[in-house]
Amino acid sequence: MWIVKLGGSLATAETLPLWLDTLTRHGGGEVVIVPGGGPFAELVSKSQSYWCFDNASAHFMALLAMAQYGLMLAGLQPRLVPVELEADIRRVLDAGAVPVWLPTLMVNDDPAVEPSWDVTSDSLAAWLAARLRAAHLLLVKSVALDESALAIGDLARHGVVDAAFPHYARTGDFSISLLSQDQCELVPGLLRGDKDIFATSLAHGVGGRAPTRGG
Repeated sequence: MWIVKLGGSLATAETLPLWLDTLTRHGGGEVVIVPGGGPFAELVSKSQSYWCFDNASAHFMALLAMAQYGLMLAGLQPRLVPVELEADIRRVLDAGAVPVWLPTLMVNDDPAVEPSWDVTSDSLAAWLAARLRAAHLLLVKSVALDESALAIGDLARHGVVDAAFPHYARTGDFSISLLSQDQCELVPGLLRGDKDIFATSLAHGVGGRAPTRGG
């Protein structure tokens, strides 16, 4: 099973429809999409900065922002199936389709998930990968990486992933790969397990080669 986190930065990218089409055509029964927060989460952050309300409220609103982005993805690609619960994720996968995870119910049911901006969709994708015992986690982002190799801790320090991601990356037995938004053509081979696919590869804090623009 692959958990594929589509970064919120893709919300207005011209490549977004291509990603959704590729994942539905090649990932049926294998891929679970975790949406980022995108502009919806940015509005939550700006509102909290302005009004200074508590982190618990902001955390819940950010989960709803992920759900909004997920519903937008499903609206753009009707073959995607929005789901909330683990049983529904597995039902959609068993039917050979691709679920889009709306995180609010499952995450709020786990008191161990800290209501903090340190825990964003990156960490929640890793949390879900551990929960579902997925074999692979793919992060799709659009940031620039200016070093040839970065460990997970370096990625967190550079803001490529959130601060809590190194912890959540250690909670399950899954590989971690990163692709930039312009590397969609690599997805079919990556899902097939082709050995010559170029992607940033990370495993429990050990860095691999980094593409020019990050995953």
